[in-house]
Amino acid sequence: MSDLPRKAVTRTAKLAALPLGFAGRSAWGLGKRIGGLSAELVGHDLQKRTAEQLFKVLGELKGGAMKFGQALSVFESALPEEIAGPYRATLTKLQEAAPPMPTSTVHEVLAEQMGEDWLELFEEFDDMPSAAASIGQVHHAVWHDGREVAVKVQYPGAGEALISDLTQLGRFVRMLGPLIPGMDIKPLVSELRDRVTEELDYGLESQAQKLYAEEFAEDPDVVIPDVVHQCERVLVTEWMDGVPLAEVISDGTQEERDRAGQLLARFLCSGTARTGLLHADPHPGNFRLLPAEEAEVGEGEWRLGVMDFGTVDRLPGGLPPVIGTALRMVIDGEADAVYELLCSEGFVKDSIELEPAAVLDYLVPVIEPARAESFHFHRGWMREQAARIADPRSPAHQLGKQLNLPPAYLLIHRVTLSTIGVLCQLGATVRMREEMEAWVPGFTQEDLLQGDGTQDEEDGGEDSPTAAEASA
Repeated sequence: MSDLPRKAVTRTAKLAALPLGFAGRSAWGLGKRIGGLSAELVGHDLQKRTAEQLFKVLGELKGGAMKFGQALSVFESALPEEIAGPYRATLTKLQEAAPPMPTSTVHEVLAEQMGEDWLELFEEFDDMPSAAASIGQVHHAVWHDGREVAVKVQYPGAGEALISDLTQLGRFVRMLGPLIPGMDIKPLVSELRDRVTEELDYGLESQAQKLYAEEFAEDPDVVIPDVVHQCERVLVTEWMDGVPLAEVISDGTQEERDRAGQLLARFLCSGTARTGLLHADPHPGNFRLLPAEEAEVGEGEWRLGVMDFGTVDRLPGGLPPVIGTALRMVIDGEADAVYELLCSEGFVKDSIELEPAAVLDYLVPVIEPARAESFHFHRGWMREQAARIADPRSPAHQLGKQLNLPPAYLLIHRVTLSTIGVLCQLGATVRMREEMEAWVPGFTQEDLLQGDGTQDEEDGGEDSPTAAEASA
């Protein structure tokens, strides 16, 4: 494989073939139904064939195509098991690997960014990449002071590829709707496209990672590699071994799954409160479990290693208090208060009038994990939630179409859903309420007494997705 973006015409042609292939399979499915096969069986086959082609193309192209595939892959739990099983391995590959950049290209980028004598900065440098992702690949090396480091090298042309891919994907995302039940993919593509500049800026990523590393330096549960060196297209950080979360998902013991799930929930809830930044790329490829001897904690314990801070949401005050307040009100069954709060924050537009009790019924199943002392996340529960929202005949689907998601909450919403998707892949039992009480503003009764939980945010505009469009 050559460097990105290959030939733009080639990338565009491969992506353009996706909707054509889907249209062809739809016509094939119609013929099968006419021939007597049930719509359900034909639908499952269409979904499987579409996913196989989609993830094969996305993984080959890297760039924005692979970024989109990684974002989708965490929602695999929402698919029926008979469909998800055959291509789960394909999704996992997107989270951990991709065809490598030629060694000569890697050396050219390093020479351009770090100087012709770049190799003198390292005691060792492995030309074979240890990981490859959407806009760059990682090489294991030893820095001149003896520290093991990870050297992330950005693909030449990554910016053009990201923008081109996401623009092309945006033209036909609605045709891929059946891939993940209950999820409108259009807002996801729009949000990824809006963050292209940040994703490519290793300076911003370096700042975010340094802040997280400093805050979590003495943390007993979370490990963040520190930044060693940074250029425009090269980022050098401390090396981190450990068990990739994808391996825990596929082969981990229940103890490992539960520990990983608890730490992931803790990181999601605490990270923003402690740093003012939301880590916004929670797919399994960005996490490791570090065993006791590496983590220097109690016997049998694990710590969570977190990588890749290229996509963050800047929330200086932490998560908006309205989130915790609304969740607590739902748990307490305060339908009228919840509805009033959602209206004031723009989740219900002025032109819409809904029954508060119906809104409460819509939200209650979604917040099950926060109600119980501990909650077992699993694919079956995720599929139930997806089916409830996806079925056009269900009251939940109809109500979801009328709710609105203000832009200020879009990325928070996606990160939360993505994390839940990973927890369901893990099959972890997690004390979610414990983490929310400790870290989510507005969630405890004491928080409610101290303030009304609202914030001064602009209401969603006409382009804001509905709750049904943004949900999985």
